[in-house]
Amino acid sequence: MPKIAKELSAIEVKRLSAAGMHSVGNPAGLLLQIQKPVRPDSIPSRSWILRVRVAGRRDHYGLGPYPTVGIAEARDKAKKIIGDIRQGNDPKDKKKKAKSALIAAAAKNKTFKESAEAYIAAHSASYTNDKHRKQWATTLETYAYPIIGNILVNDISMRNVLDVLQQDVKDPITNKTLGKLWELKTPTASRLQGRIKTVLDFAIVNEYRSGTNPALWSGYLDTQLPTPAKIKKVIHHPAIPYPEVGDFMVQLRKNKSISAKALQFLILTAVRSGSVRNADWSEIDLENELWVIPAAHTKTKQEHRVPLSEQAITLLDSLLKLAGNRKIFPSIKGGVLSDMALSQLMRGMKERKEFIGDAVPHGFRSTFRDWSAEQTSFPDEIRKAASGHTVGDAVQKAYQRTDLLDKRRQLMIQWANFLDKPSAKKNSNVTSIRKSAQK
Repeated sequence: MPKIAKELSAIEVKRLSAAGMHSVGNPAGLLLQIQKPVRPDSIPSRSWILRVRVAGRRDHYGLGPYPTVGIAEARDKAKKIIGDIRQGNDPKDKKKKAKSALIAAAAKNKTFKESAEAYIAAHSASYTNDKHRKQWATTLETYAYPIIGNILVNDISMRNVLDVLQQDVKDPITNKTLGKLWELKTPTASRLQGRIKTVLDFAIVNEYRSGTNPALWSGYLDTQLPTPAKIKKVIHHPAIPYPEVGDFMVQLRKNKSISAKALQFLILTAVRSGSVRNADWSEIDLENELWVIPAAHTKTKQEHRVPLSEQAITLLDSLLKLAGNRKIFPSIKGGVLSDMALSQLMRGMKERKEFIGDAVPHGFRSTFRDWSAEQTSFPDEIRKAASGHTVGDAVQKAYQRTDLLDKRRQLMIQWANFLDKPSAKKNSNVTSIRKSAQK
């Protein structure tokens, strides 16, 4: 053990001024370290040191600066350390373990936003397209982050989740409360609930959170919220009635923009806008009058073959092929045409009174289905297959056969011919194909 030194009083400690290590006694090994000042006019630095043997080696423990730590406090700290050493506990090891535990705890202290961003980054390759990834992030940024974004995932309760799903929806202009998110925007709120649950599942697996997921629907949220299906019926996309679609085409063909060409192609083929906007020239087989949409560009994630009518091929022939760009309907910047481009086109046509009523690009699929059901004798599975719907295993197998493709080709030819006839040329004496077939 260190040499026993005289126990200095607080006044005697205060008088110490020479640079070096000064024993102050009680307990042995307690020292006041005085460091020589860097400049003559500066105050010397003073701090407490305990010098003691641990497992046969001499070690030093810092006890803090003087006079912030007074002599009495320094002695108490020194005695505690000596007591721990005598019991076989090295205070430095204890400190290291505490620091390690603190670092480990800090690594697990993830906020909801941090966990969500980590999940999105980890699954970026699994999203079908960049739009899907952005939708994920945008939904959380708009509705979840303002309320629970900065809360540690381990602290999120069902009450927090309900606060997100039942938040007020305000009018962006008047700031007037329109209602609760769950009731007013049920589909969005339902997707939001699923995404919050997924993020919290991710946090649980990564040990950022323990316990039950508070965003679970069954047995948890369903005890607090009405079932989405009982709140709001599905609202179908507004569509042009099929008797008026010929008039619409007359107006649309006057527009020579790439957006108008894309919308024409969408109507002629009765497919989803995403397939049209992402269409590549390599997908077109002009010799066989066929458009083969890859699985990546379909909602069903299955390849969809579209027979091309003469009108569709004529439209494709009218398009310019830009050097270095394989997109059939490229945007001005050369990328994929925005979905908003088609919507804005129709909005402009409505403002110019080129058609009456409400309609959106996706609504033309309903127009086609209504026409094919009421004005043709083609069976339901053919009509569904023409729209790219999954219609069952047996039919799906038949869908790949040449004869079924030919039947769909006949349907699409009739549809294209119907689009060429404005309503002014129709009259009330027209008999539907389905009715005439039944006679």
